[in-house]
Amino acid sequence: MSQRFVHIWFPHLMTDWFAIRRPELRNTAFVLAAPDHGRMMITAASAVAQWQGISAGMAVADARAVHPSLQVIDDIPGQAAKLLDALGKWCIRFTPVTAADLPDGLILDASGCAHLWGGERPYLEDITMRLKIAGYHVHAAMADTIGAAWAVSHFVKEIITIIPAGAQREALLPLPPAALRLEPAVTERLLKLGLHHIGSFIGMQRAALRRRFGTEMLLRLDQATGMERETMLPLEPVEPYQERLPCLEPILTRKGIEIALERLLNTLCQRLQQEGKGLRTATLSCYRMDGKVEQAVIGTNRASHHVTHLFKLFELKINEIRPDPGIELFVLEAPKVEEVTNSQETLWRDAAVMEDSGLAELLDRLSAKAAKDGIRRYLPDEHHWPERSIRLATSLGEKPAIPWRSDRPRPIRLLDQPEPVIVSAPIPDYPPMLFVYKGVVHHIKKADGPERIEREWWLDPGEHRDYYYVEDENGRRYWIFRSGHYDVDNPKAWFIHGFFA
Repeated sequence: MSQRFVHIWFPHLMTDWFAIRRPELRNTAFVLAAPDHGRMMITAASAVAQWQGISAGMAVADARAVHPSLQVIDDIPGQAAKLLDALGKWCIRFTPVTAADLPDGLILDASGCAHLWGGERPYLEDITMRLKIAGYHVHAAMADTIGAAWAVSHFVKEIITIIPAGAQREALLPLPPAALRLEPAVTERLLKLGLHHIGSFIGMQRAALRRRFGTEMLLRLDQATGMERETMLPLEPVEPYQERLPCLEPILTRKGIEIALERLLNTLCQRLQQEGKGLRTATLSCYRMDGKVEQAVIGTNRASHHVTHLFKLFELKINEIRPDPGIELFVLEAPKVEEVTNSQETLWRDAAVMEDSGLAELLDRLSAKAAKDGIRRYLPDEHHWPERSIRLATSLGEKPAIPWRSDRPRPIRLLDQPEPVIVSAPIPDYPPMLFVYKGVVHHIKKADGPERIEREWWLDPGEHRDYYYVEDENGRRYWIFRSGHYDVDNPKAWFIHGFFA
């Protein structure tokens, strides 16, 4: 399948924008102006202004002399780039790869997309019609190369032009040299030599063209004809695992969303299964007719391409999707994908592995119903300092680097940061008799310790800790410590760090 590119040119981008933002000016002659060498020059003119003989490049004073009622608006630096960025992201409903072409164009990689609209012409007609309804004047062209699409959109009068596959060279022949996006000095030199069309010099010897006009001309010529690949920088990164489903009619019901989701999951999971992969996170984006995007996001503890399980996870999120006034495009993306292990591939035949899979899918469903990060799994880490002795597991299948420590008691709940307590101890290094925590007095009936834990001095400086395992009169057990050595002249602070079951 050959690549197909679309270039959309907005001849009056900023004036169209002002007309949209200020409807009262839609039928008024107005221009955008910017200072140039001390004079205010017109940079863009509305269609009404152009009909009255005012165009870009004129001095504002001259234009006002002809039309005193002309409305002039100062140019807004950077506004065109912001506008193109917004329009390009809106066009993602037509293709996942869109790029801004400053100062007044968009580039779309339409490869493999047009058939979803019934062909290339209906595809372009839909894009241009929607932009026209939004108030923009556009010219759109489709070709095998970005350069040819740009040339035709700018220098062919038709609103929509489609260059057949492989015919970009013939389409370029009658166009002027400026259609190659050359520097003005090069274009002017070509015109002075009587080379008014690309066809008049495209067949010349390359060495002669390079010597007379430089390497840039040959590069632009090769890019337009397809001899040299031209890259584009997408406005948003494209997920390698993505499926799209446009709708002939807007989807308004939950049942319609479920049918679209199931089709997308079947296609995506079939591809993942063939490659021995499974998704860890997935996002369903629903593009509405009014330009808004509704999203549902799921995550799994283990890489999965099990359609039924993934559908159940999304099913819990569908109620959050608001389809009004109708969804016209569904996009399913898997930004995080991992290899599926051999044990997972045989999970339908082995009973022991089946239990592991069942646990993983149960945790997935619970996580989908709970708050974000509501379910966590921890593993031991290679540190003695309590705050660093555990870490959050990234998946259910992740193996610990070291075994859990069992020679010393450790609390089932460890505070993120130790909290201060008031302690009464009989003599130095003896367990405390009582402690006060959040205003409540706890009388200690049993205690064990101290256990000294030295600070990791190569990571941060500070004093060691002497930990005590204590139980109060109600049978509740705590992990408390004194920071540093006992000092009668400079009493050390006590802290509570954890709670036992």
